Parts: sequence; structure tokens; C-alpha cells
Amino acid sequence: MEQAVRQPVFMAPVEREDRDRMRRAHAAAARQFQVAASGPEMWGWQGRTLGRRAGDCWLRIVSAEAGKAGGRLWEGTATADTRVPRSVPRPRLRGVLDWTAPAVAYRAELTEYVSIPALTSGTPALDQDIALPDSWWSELRSALGTLATVPTDRESVRQNWVDRNFHRFLGIDPVLIRETTTGHADLHWANLTGAPLVVMDWENWGRLPVGYDLGLLHAYSLAAPATAARIRREFAYVLATDAGRTGELIALGQLLQACSRGVHPLLAPLIARHAEHLTGTPVPAP
Repeated sequence: MEQAVRQPVFMAPVEREDRDRMRRAHAAAARQFQVAASGPEMWGWQGRTLGRRAGDCWLRIVSAEAGKAGGRLWEGTATADTRVPRSVPRPRLRGVLDWTAPAVAYRAELTEYVSIPALTSGTPALDQDIALPDSWWSELRSALGTLATVPTDRESVRQNWVDRNFHRFLGIDPVLIRETTTGHADLHWANLTGAPLVVMDWENWGRLPVGYDLGLLHAYSLAAPATAARIRREFAYVLATDAGRTGELIALGQLLQACSRGVHPLLAPLIARHAEHLTGTPVPAP
């Protein structure tokens, strides 16, 4: 099972030309912000982002095809910085820079450097149980509770995804999203630090089904059964409700879609088994 959760899912682009292009863009942003980048590179999903420490800051760039920049993901970090209360622990944004090179648009974000390491590196999933103090779980409950109160028109999870994909990935009729909340939308262990808690990577935050964030975090903990059980105990007031079950099923469906593309090939059976436990219906074969 360790092989499944240790498989890197955040990695540099396959093509050398794309790696060099991102590195040049990162260096250009460092010059504009007048900071010196150092330390190891941290690549995001499919090499779309690249981050490095820059003194007491973290410099991250994101790229997109020219003409496709902007929108919810592009603006997520900046909007979270202004709209989410400071009591939700996260890095402060210090500067944003946008530019376009031939065929590619870039955004650079300079944020506070978080010295506490994330709970996983290179993968969003746990491969073994972790011991976190009671205070950490209390901080996570408080952060998610405060975030839930933030008004926004950003929509992170949509009913039309459910309608199109539930039969294919879960083998059941689509559910109707009746209760939504404001959430992080990418709540996994590579985006959470140990004590004291810091929540990172805010590009996707917005309205989503109740239970979605916690269902996602629980699914990424299935290879660490004691931690998964702790999540269900700590957040039973959400996950044990009808609305929480709906949100959890949507999170599982989206993860099974990712697994169908080759992500976490050995973790996928655990996700499928848990989905079958919730629905009583076998998950369709990929």
C-alpha cells in the first residue's frame, strides 16, 4: 500500500522545454519582486505551478495558455487573502504579478514562507498514521467553521459534474446538492502543516457541498486507518448527516475519476471499497 500513496502526483513537466520555461518565468518573477529564490523546487499538479523559498517568502508561479488565464483558480489565492478572515491560519499574500509571454500567461504570487512542513510531501495522501495533538484537531474544526461563514459567489463543485459522472464512477443515480458551505476544496495532507496548523493552497476555495472537504481528507487517509477513524470521530457532526454523506460521495466520485487517469493506482481500491460501503453498490470497473 505504501507504493500507492508515495507515488508523486506533484511533479515537474515531462518536457524539458516546459521545465526550462517555468524556471525562467520563476527567475523573472524573483527579479521583479527583488527576492532571491533558493531551496528545492516544489512543482504542482502536472507541472502547472512552481514554487521555491525566497528568503522569508514563498514565490510561486502558475501558468496557463494565453487567453485562458484568469477565472476562479487563477484568482483564488488573492481573493482568499482579502475575503477569508485572518483567524483561518494561512500564509499572507505579499504581492501578485501578471504577465504574458508568447502563447503562455503567468501569475506570480509572493506569500509568507511557512517554516512548519506540510504533513506529506509529493502526495496528498497518508501512507501511515500520524500523531496529531488534540489542539491541532480543534484548530482544524475552528478553521473550517470560520471558513464556512464566508460569503462568496465562487463555486468550487457544481451539480452538473454530479449529473454527468455519478453513474460512471459510483454506479448510482446522481444525488442532488441541497446544502452547500464555503470550503477549501482541496483539503489534503500536503496542504496542511503539523501543529500549529497552517492551511495552504487556496486557489480552489469557494462554495461546495457540505461534507466535501472532510470526505476528501478522509479518503486521502484510507491507508492510515487510525487517522481516518479520528477524522470520522472529530467530524461526525458533519459526516454522519445526510448532507455530509452527499458531499463525501461527491468527493469520492471525483477522486475515482482522478484514479481512472492513473493517479494512486493502489489507493484506488480503498477509495472504491469505501464508496461501496456508503452506497451499497459496487463501483464500476474503470
